[in-house]
Formats: sequence, structure tokens, C-alpha cells
Amino acid sequence: MKQKNKRITPGKIYMTLILAFFYLPIVYTVVFSFNSTKSLTHFKGFSLKWYEKMFASSSMMDSIITTFVIAILATVISTVLGTIAAIGMFRSGRRLRAYVTQVNDLPMMNPEIVTAIGLLMFFATLKIEKGFVTMLLAHIMFCTPYVMLSITPKLRSLDPNLMDAALDLGATPWQALLRVVVPQLTPGIVSGALVAFTMSFDDFIISYFVTGNGVSNISILVYTMSKRVNPSINAISSLVVLIITVVMIAINVIPIVRDKVIKRKEEVK
Repeated sequence: MKQKNKRITPGKIYMTLILAFFYLPIVYTVVFSFNSTKSLTHFKGFSLKWYEKMFASSSMMDSIITTFVIAILATVISTVLGTIAAIGMFRSGRRLRAYVTQVNDLPMMNPEIVTAIGLLMFFATLKIEKGFVTMLLAHIMFCTPYVMLSITPKLRSLDPNLMDAALDLGATPWQALLRVVVPQLTPGIVSGALVAFTMSFDDFIISYFVTGNGVSNISILVYTMSKRVNPSINAISSLVVLIITVVMIAINVIPIVRDKVIKRKEEVK
């Protein structure tokens, strides 16, 4: 039997350092969210008071709710718009497709500060009052290109005759789109939706420029709270980490469970 190589190599050391660089700050934040004092360097006892203060603070809870509502709405709307736009772009001519691709890449290549200032001037020109609606529109704007970017590779690998075959077999254009094309694009749509949710949930610069009337998300709230020592920041961050971890586990576990259930049903038959 071959013995496993247990030697410490530079590659293993490098990987360990990278993982520590990524995850130690998260562990540090979670641990000190249970600290009994305001100290961010010395752990002096276990306590849940910072979580109690977080749930008792109306401004914090409003920011958390606003963040999730905007992220979910922006994800759903940008996923629908991005999917339709990607399919329409794929069915268009080569020259139009090239132009649309270049335009679609601009928001992703543009520095966020430039996009934020542009949106600020755009809303000011149209005299749109800054608040929830402007933040939602801004998030939809910068999330849609990422959805299109995720779906486009799946469209390129799709059989171009699939739509025509469905139409020849009697399906209407909508039936062919929803029952034939869209199921083939599901992996790209899901990955695009996840990227859109992450981008919307995490955004600070654009949100900071287009918000108003006391509307703030978690990023803006943490920025305003970071100017003074407030351990509730750790509690908010830990809550976000917990929610994202649960969602990621569910996304990875549900397909496995579903495949096992389908396999068992097939074995029974």
C-alpha cells in the first residue's frame, strides 16, 4: 500500500495561509460578537447582549430588512430581465450581438464610483426623489449584466435547432421558451441569480450615492457605525454570515437530496 504523503510542502503552507487570511477575520468577528464588553481585542466573557441590542434597535432591523428586500427584488427582476435579454441577444444577428455584449460589459468594467456618480446625476436630472426606489433601480441596473454574463455560455452550448424543433412539434413560442429553452439554461440562471443576490447584498458605494430619506442597507449602516466602537457591528456581521451559510448549504444539499429521491423512485418503478 502506498503511504500518504504527509510532508509539509510550500504549497500546503501557502494554501493554509490563504485560508487563514480569508476565514480568520470571520471567526474573529463571530467570537467577539459574544463578548460581554465593548472591547474588540480582549474577550472577557460570554454574553448575548449585543444581539439583544441589535434586535431592539429599530434602525438596525430596518437596515437588515431593507437589505434583504432590495436584494431579493433586485435578484428576481434582474434574473428575469437578464434571461430574456440574453436569449434575445443570442437570437439576434452577429453585429447586434457584438454591440449588446460590449454595452453589457460596461457596468462590470466601470469603476463603481463612476457608476454611482452617473446614477446620482441621472436621478437628479429626472428629479426622482432618492430613497428605496432609486436604490432598487440602481441594484437592478448593475445586477442584470452579471445575470446575462452567466447565462450566455449556456446559450452558446445550446443546440440552436432546439427552439425550431419544439415549434415544429406544435409548441407555441412561449411554450418552447418556458418548457424547452429555459430548463436547459437553469444552471446559468441559478448561478446568475446567486451572483446578483451577492452583488446587491454586498453593495455599498452605489447604494450610498443613490439612497436617501433614511433608507440604508447593512453596508451603509456598518459604515456609519464604524466611526465609533460599537460591538453590535459584530452581531450584525455574524447574523449575515449565518444566513449566507444556511443559504449556501441549502443550495448545495437540496439538489443532492432531490437526485436521491428521484433515483429511489426510479428504482421502485
